[in-house]
Amino acid sequence: LFAMSRVSGWTAHCLEYLQDNRLIRPRCDYVGPHEQEYISISQR
Repeated sequence: LFAMSRVSGWTAHCLEYLQDNRLIRPRCDYVGPHEQEYISISQR
């Protein structure tokens, strides 16, 4: 119920961000290296 009352506001923020192309809140995009080899705990 808590989130349901806020979805319209969140949606409005997203639409404003997409229409105006201005920063409202940074999106969480991973910028680190991809597809790294796994190293077990004992080898670290």
